[in-house]
Amino acid sequence: MWRGLWSLVARGARGPRSPRSCTRQGSGAPVPGAGATIFALSSGQGRCGIAVIRTSGPASGHALRSLTAPRDLPPARSACLRLLSHPHSGEPLDRALVLWFPGPQSFTGEDCAEFHVHGGSAVVSGVLQALGSVPGLRPAEAGEFTRRAFAHGKLSLTEVEGLADLIHAETEAQRRQALRQLDGELGHLCHGWAKTLTKALAHVEAYIDFGEDDNLEEGVLERANSQVRELELALSAHLRDARRGQRLRSGAHIVVTGPPNAGKSSLVNLLSRKPVSIVSPEPGTTRDVLETPVDLAGFPALLSDTAGLREGAGPVEQEGVRRARQRLEQADLILAVLDATDLASPTSCSFLDTVVVPAGAGSPSENSQRLLLVLNKSDLLPRGGPDLSPHLPPHLLLSCLTGEGLDGLLEALRKELAEVCGDPSTGPPLLTRARHQHHLQGCLDALSHYKQTKDLALAAEALRLARGHLARITGGGDTEEILDIIFRDFCVGK
Repeated sequence: MWRGLWSLVARGARGPRSPRSCTRQGSGAPVPGAGATIFALSSGQGRCGIAVIRTSGPASGHALRSLTAPRDLPPARSACLRLLSHPHSGEPLDRALVLWFPGPQSFTGEDCAEFHVHGGSAVVSGVLQALGSVPGLRPAEAGEFTRRAFAHGKLSLTEVEGLADLIHAETEAQRRQALRQLDGELGHLCHGWAKTLTKALAHVEAYIDFGEDDNLEEGVLERANSQVRELELALSAHLRDARRGQRLRSGAHIVVTGPPNAGKSSLVNLLSRKPVSIVSPEPGTTRDVLETPVDLAGFPALLSDTAGLREGAGPVEQEGVRRARQRLEQADLILAVLDATDLASPTSCSFLDTVVVPAGAGSPSENSQRLLLVLNKSDLLPRGGPDLSPHLPPHLLLSCLTGEGLDGLLEALRKELAEVCGDPSTGPPLLTRARHQHHLQGCLDALSHYKQTKDLALAAEALRLARGHLARITGGGDTEEILDIIFRDFCVGK
């Protein structure tokens, strides 16, 4: 229904198509349809208590007056109760709160208006159609409000990405990271690095221009080299953590593995709090990889239930085992599950020797897999205490049936995921997108060329290239080709 209504409003508002002009302002980014005033429903679609419709552009004031005539514009940034009427028929539409945000002190930097109307579909459609009848207004495209904010210098490109991540955040850790990026922490860090490069470039160019001048102070090139070395160390440290930020944004891959009937599917159902996998006493029930996104202790994760690892099964189950081993190689974190009452069986011993011990043999690092060993069915152990082998690797006791030991497992998962994804509440801002990593690597490569060249003119050019890569992270330089990719993730009205 909403899609059909939007098409109707769009046709009425746009009229005959004409080429859209592009101007460059603020950040230097193109502003599609510059000069047009856009409108959209900014709150969630569907029936609700209050719906927010907003406009942005030079005709926002005229639109607000048209729907609230004969009243004048309300005071800037103050909510006022107004009767909304259709500008042509005069038919009452709703009694709503309206707000007026004259530019440049608004989200987009343009004149903006907001209509806080009752959230019924008839009210919302009536107000949208009324706005579409005002000359100079057209429906907004996806992400167009935010794109105008970027074009007018209200948001940097990293802040735009932070806003998109905040809208799509599903876990506490994702919300914290997105809010830090929206607050400009990554942008400030990049600006600091760019400032260091500018100083180094100034020293190199000063030496090129005045190297034979006795008035030039000594150690100019040495200072530039020192600044480049310090920057290289900082960039290398952030590139080592780049995979963490991307995991935090998209989710860490956790693979649940173990012998048949150890309780893998029960654990997946327990952690996901829904019946994802079929649970049966028959060995080999799970024959394919079943994946479900989950929120584990505030961190996003993709949980994979896999076939039990054993030999001698039929061809279908063996294909499941092959896929399970393939998923193990791709895992960021392995949840190894064993039956606590069956640790001496050949399948359990083989699993310990081939999966658990190799994964836990070395100290975990950023690039190595991490593993948690879970001994399930602890409720079946003797009441006097578990009689487990002292040679077992570090492990956690759990009963998927009673839930005993779940809190300890969740706390262990929280610590592991904080290492895998990074803790968004502490430390420097994380690199959450592949393009951040690409430009930091490009900057590092340019600094490497700077160190290797003996020609000062080429060295200066390498510093300029490095500085250009940093500028592209925050939206400077030529970023037009990536804008459509970034802004298409926004909903209409944002």
